[in-house]
Amino acid sequence: MVDAPPRLVVRALDVASWSFSVEGLVAHPTTWTWEEIHALPESAYSGDIHCVTTWSKLGVHFSGVSVDTLLDIAGLELTASHVMAFSHTGYTTNLPLADVSGGQAWVVWEYEHASLPVEHGGPARLLVPHLYFWKSAKWVAGLRVLDHDEPGFWERNGYHDLGDPWLEQRYQGD
Repeated sequence: MVDAPPRLVVRALDVASWSFSVEGLVAHPTTWTWEEIHALPESAYSGDIHCVTTWSKLGVHFSGVSVDTLLDIAGLELTASHVMAFSHTGYTTNLPLADVSGGQAWVVWEYEHASLPVEHGGPARLLVPHLYFWKSAKWVAGLRVLDHDEPGFWERNGYHDLGDPWLEQRYQGD
């Protein structure tokens, strides 16, 4: 039986109380406020995104901060191998550390040079553009660094653990 999806709260999150955390297997668990995360070096992504429902959007532009910057500040422990992204709505998704490091992932708050709309995860979402978009958690609240893989919401309900669009990894067993 499939779990009920997390309650999707499509309402504006107040940036005055918004925060993003890196916790778990890190030397320095860190939480940033909206102002603090904006003070970090800006990083951008220009390219394509792909949804598991078979659509792609080509030539998009997002900006925010690189996940590498956040992980560097927190200081990964040697045993770290995965992260669990979690959202202010309770949504979770798992990712190998190798897929959110090396310039492959961002926490973004701008889309096409404007504030990220609420319906697309604003004020901030995770962006992992080389994987299907369910891995790019909307309304992101943080990353929990783990030493093992732990399935997130859709992965517990039959979606592929990785979600590589070029390998069409939509469901477990693909």
